[in-house]
Amino acid sequence: MPSALEKLVKILKLEQNTGCQNKVVIGGLSGLSGPWSAEAHQQAKKPEHHALVDELSAIISGYDDEPDATLRAGIIRHMLGRITGRIPAAVIADPGPADRPELPPQTVQQTPLLAVAPTERHHTSAGGSLNIAPPAPPVQNNDQARRDPPRPRPAVALPTAQGSANVPTEIIASRSSDPGPEALHQAAEFQPTLDDLILEPIFAPPSAALIAARPPRPPARPPKRRRDNRTLDEKLSVLRALTQPVTTLPGIGVKMAEKLATLSMVTVDNALHTFPRRYDDYTAMNPLARLRPGEQISAMGLVRSVAEIKGKRGIDALRVVIEDGTGTLSVSFFNQPYLRGKFQRGTQVVFSGKTDLYLGRISMTNPHWEYVDQEALTTRAIVPVYPLTSSLSPANMRRVTDAALSTWAEKLPDPLPDSVLERADLAEYAWTIRQMHRPESMTLLDVARRRLTFDDLLLLQLGVLRNRQLWQAVPGDPLPISDEWLPAFEAALPYRLTNAQRKALTDIRQDTAQTIPMNRLLQGDVGSGKTVVATAALLMAVANDHQGALMAPTSILAEQHYRTISRLVNMLPEGASIRVRLLTGATPAAERAAILSEVREGRVAILIGTHAIIEDTVQFARLGVAVIDEQHRFGVEQRGRLRSKGSNPHLLIMTATPIPRTLALTIHADLDLSVLDELPPGRIPIETRVLKIQERERAYSFVRAEIEQGRQAFIIYPLVEASEREAMSDVRSATAEYERLRTDVFPDLKLGLLHGRLSATEKDAVMAAFSAGETHILVSTSVIEVGIDVPNASAIIIEGANRFGLAQLHQFRGRVGRGQQLSYCLLIPDDSADPAIDNPRLLAMQNTTDGFELAEIDWKLRGAGDLLGTRQSGGLDAMAEYITPELVELAQHEARAIYADDPLLTLPEHALLHERLRQVYGEEAGTELS
Repeated sequence: MPSALEKLVKILKLEQNTGCQNKVVIGGLSGLSGPWSAEAHQQAKKPEHHALVDELSAIISGYDDEPDATLRAGIIRHMLGRITGRIPAAVIADPGPADRPELPPQTVQQTPLLAVAPTERHHTSAGGSLNIAPPAPPVQNNDQARRDPPRPRPAVALPTAQGSANVPTEIIASRSSDPGPEALHQAAEFQPTLDDLILEPIFAPPSAALIAARPPRPPARPPKRRRDNRTLDEKLSVLRALTQPVTTLPGIGVKMAEKLATLSMVTVDNALHTFPRRYDDYTAMNPLARLRPGEQISAMGLVRSVAEIKGKRGIDALRVVIEDGTGTLSVSFFNQPYLRGKFQRGTQVVFSGKTDLYLGRISMTNPHWEYVDQEALTTRAIVPVYPLTSSLSPANMRRVTDAALSTWAEKLPDPLPDSVLERADLAEYAWTIRQMHRPESMTLLDVARRRLTFDDLLLLQLGVLRNRQLWQAVPGDPLPISDEWLPAFEAALPYRLTNAQRKALTDIRQDTAQTIPMNRLLQGDVGSGKTVVATAALLMAVANDHQGALMAPTSILAEQHYRTISRLVNMLPEGASIRVRLLTGATPAAERAAILSEVREGRVAILIGTHAIIEDTVQFARLGVAVIDEQHRFGVEQRGRLRSKGSNPHLLIMTATPIPRTLALTIHADLDLSVLDELPPGRIPIETRVLKIQERERAYSFVRAEIEQGRQAFIIYPLVEASEREAMSDVRSATAEYERLRTDVFPDLKLGLLHGRLSATEKDAVMAAFSAGETHILVSTSVIEVGIDVPNASAIIIEGANRFGLAQLHQFRGRVGRGQQLSYCLLIPDDSADPAIDNPRLLAMQNTTDGFELAEIDWKLRGAGDLLGTRQSGGLDAMAEYITPELVELAQHEARAIYADDPLLTLPEHALLHERLRQVYGEEAGTELS
């Protein structure tokens, strides 16, 4: 049977978890004082126990008199701290008004009734109005303690948000935004533990004194690794057993397995590696009163009200208001009427999303939401939140992961060699998996994330290096050229090549002269001259009686390459004899048949096109060099089919997306890297300016002035159509703004509209009209990021610029500045903050035109997640946001060392790593990560 004190702890925790609304006891908590005190005195064994019961009883009896939930939360915390012994007994000797029930004098250094031994604490007076007196002599016996009622003592009156209130010193310290030196002195002696944090009121702001007492969090270290004495075969059998279906886990049946399959949790390994999408740290969750707009946070509270609101254009909203005793949060769900019955008044929920300011109040729109898991909340301070579906509840996911962890976590062998673990200072694999699911602290979670991110980077590099070896194991035709060939090619051009272009061509020449097929990435900033380098590579094949092919992602881009390459070829003395043809989906049937015949017979030297050139009907006579432009726009199968068109042709991949060199060497570890980091002579830098919202009309006037001089312009928007989300209601959309611009702003000009919902044919028609100068302004979404080359366009306005990443903004800017005139990029954010001060990304755009520098800044500001969109990267995406330059370089070093010693991972010390690589990226034959 639980003791009286245990019953009180449960009641206090329940009061705490329900927002200190004084509703857990019928009639209020004060009514509990008498009955509880009598029962507790019967169970007390020591004088100090009786004194503590009297103290708590006095506090409880005055609980109903405190109207402020914030102060009530402090009172609850104080009582829990006194029960556990973590808040010491103290006498406060400062007179003040006594307008509430007095607290008993602290005449005994009391022993807590719970099994938690208090540490010795010494209190000294620090002057001022608060004096902490030493303990008085102990009470003589139990009978005397019960016979003599507590003597009244003066309470301390300090101002609060609601006025003056007489509360224990510890409560004052926790509620005061500027605690006095004595309170801080007392708190400095109080060293909180995990139990303290679990008892911390969920709905109250953290104690300022407690924050002051917490030392800076030291960098966490991985725990000492255990020795695994199992044989290699035993370890391998465990790793291989992870491929078993989830139904082999205890308590997981067929129906549950079907639900888990919707999250791709099919095997035991999937269950172990499906990590929480976030972690709710209830010890660090801000109270609602402290929320600020523009934060990505989780907020918890009790549902206060739910209302359905009829909106404009037939868009209805469900408005939910939660409270936590410190403030409120308004949450809107649009067109989700089925949620009406989910939010009952008094229900405790967590909302996760980005805060906004709407009508002067902190709000959220369509956030993720969950009921507060009381079981998880009471058993751990950090609650993992897993990805879910409509058929999977948090309890389901916890049951599955608990089953996987209890069955397999301690058995997991470490796939990395001990030498790598030592050099990289990495945590043990089994410990890491457990921490990712059930973290003991946020610092240890960081250690686990570092280990898994390293693993992902290492496996990615080993996988792509393996693919490189498989690709280059089949010899290709060497394509040597003479020393005079490159100078002759440059002499035929109307301009001089940059040093970066010459170096890239030297690298390509050396690669193509070998029987080992070239596998090179040409990474160049916007306007750096990649097409000239690609043309030279194609001509190296032609000079050796082979054919060249270039595949582009869109018809417009393919046509641009066709025009540019044809012009460059015609500049050569032998250019008239080199036949260049274009093949796209729009090529007429008769012309297509002729081209296919010429390609098959070898009469076409260079074929340029879209996906059409990898169709089965396209057969090359002798394909020697294949070029892929913007390779991330193509799938693995499409790139593989182009490779299969020849006898393992030399491959050149081009990208205009700047990626930090360190990261590029990881993502593209199977490719040799050439970087064009210089602009050709004569290229005029683009003037970039960040404008405020109120300067939009000036931007329109500037665009009109450019058009009057015979130029063209782009205007870019982040959305296709107006958003239904309340927080996005002020964000401009391409379709709505196109109509406004066409009728109100530029009624005398011709405008085009381009967005992703148009068909491929419609897109090509719009872009072709703009390229031909038939429209003055192209209104577009992000679909123009790559593939538009209009030298006559001299201005681009980017609306909602704060909603784009730096790499994307730089690509947009590259749509202008392609002619001989000065060009301009105008950035207009859709928030009212000063962009030059509050948006470092836009400020970086204004201050530099170097794409590689911007990529480095983007990495620092937003992490590697957005940069990894340029390549499919297997399991790397899950931990992308935790990639750091230090980890990338570390993984590169270890991967190359392993590959140099054992490229096929056949040594015993690499057997587990080889098995893990196979599990993540599949069998060796035919696997491609890029």
